[in-house]
Amino acid sequence: MATYYEEKDLNKFPTMGEDAPELWEKFIGYYGPALQDGALSSREKALIGLAVAAAIQCPYCIDSFTQSCLQKGVSSEEMTEVFHAASAVRAGATLAHGVQMKNIVKNLEM
Repeated sequence: MATYYEEKDLNKFPTMGEDAPELWEKFIGYYGPALQDGALSSREKALIGLAVAAAIQCPYCIDSFTQSCLQKGVSSEEMTEVFHAASAVRAGATLAHGVQMKNIVKNLEM
């Protein structure tokens, strides 16, 4: 079954620099170093990337960061926990936005 996500397209990411090379260079100049060892290890950053990918539901990012995590020795169990943590945060954020609904209801009932 065809889907919007095509695994082979992950390798086409660099083509985004074809029509805007100066912007692509700036992005790559930031992206690479941002994921390297620093105060956090590149392993920790790969797990963070996977969590963000899960939260924003980007299949390309999930694919890329899963591969990166595997290369850095992250286990399937650890990656599964990342998805649960991201899900919990996303659910909490959704509920927190319920306060906006309650404020509207309160204002309209006055």
